[in-house]
Amino acid sequence: MPQVLKEARTCLHSQRERPRNYFLGNDKAPSWMLFTSHAVDAAWKTVKGSVVLSASFLLATVCYFRGLYLYLGHRLKWWVGYLQRKFKKNLSVEAEVDVLSYCAREWKGETPCAKLMKKAYEELFWRHHIKCVRQVRRDNYDALRSVLFQIFSQGLAFPSWMKEKDIVKLPEKLLFSQGCNWIQQYSFGPEKYTGSNVFGKLRKCVELLKTQWTEFSGIKDYHKRGGMCNMLFSDAILEYRLYEALKFIMLYQVTEVYEQMKAKKVIPSLFSLLFSRESSSDPLSFMMNHLNSVGDTCGLDQIDMFILSYSLEVKIKVFRLFKFNSRDFEVCYPEQPLREWPEISLLTENDHHYLIPVF
Repeated sequence: MPQVLKEARTCLHSQRERPRNYFLGNDKAPSWMLFTSHAVDAAWKTVKGSVVLSASFLLATVCYFRGLYLYLGHRLKWWVGYLQRKFKKNLSVEAEVDVLSYCAREWKGETPCAKLMKKAYEELFWRHHIKCVRQVRRDNYDALRSVLFQIFSQGLAFPSWMKEKDIVKLPEKLLFSQGCNWIQQYSFGPEKYTGSNVFGKLRKCVELLKTQWTEFSGIKDYHKRGGMCNMLFSDAILEYRLYEALKFIMLYQVTEVYEQMKAKKVIPSLFSLLFSRESSSDPLSFMMNHLNSVGDTCGLDQIDMFILSYSLEVKIKVFRLFKFNSRDFEVCYPEQPLREWPEISLLTENDHHYLIPVF
């Protein structure tokens, strides 16, 4: 019996080892595995060059388009910045900026002047509720620009006297009705004597003022007027003509009041002050010694602001920041309007250049 069990175990062990020995006992792999391995190696050698070439081309393409994307992005950014700078440069009245941020940017340090300006701007913000300002191009037209921009942006109506007269005909009226042949010495800002061409140029300027004023006053939508103002005040040629028209309107009013004074009629006190000066004792001297320089070598002085206010029938309130903590901090032209005129406001840090406040 023991002998039978021993033989059975030996037989079972032999059967279990046979598959293992089939693989381990034989040093050579089966033919199908060798064939598969050789086929894969041959296929890889065939496509290896193409795969490497394709991968290299794909990588180069990705790098090229990435570089192109970065280059185009850089150029686009440059052009956008250029156009923005160009538009900003041409826009003579800039967009609104926070008044305190503007002050912090413009008045750094702790000098006495900087401290005064900071206090003045804080006064405007907290007491007068001025939240923003618009910067105005700094040249010798900026007072006229600041006033006219607000008249147009607010859609103010014509002065009453302009509704009664055709202002386009005023240049000829001064010459033929009142004998003011000296008007030929009128200067258009940086331009000097223009001789007999003065009347034609003045007529075109006044006609443009009438057309634009009529158009703006007829627009009821505030945002539409704002967009049109941005277009108009980025055109230097049109602006120049409008400011010369305003100068002429001032000259016309001075001439009219002077004729009233000669006729012994009562005239506004500000004109009495104007004619009492040796440099502006009559309309000709006013034009030659003051008005012709406006836009060229100087802007409007205080008495000119009175005349502008009277001519356009608007009350001009000016916050003179360098006069903070004095009675001259806030002045009005004129102090007592003859009638209920609309009011516009300006800021100035030096009586030469102006900002437009936004309440």
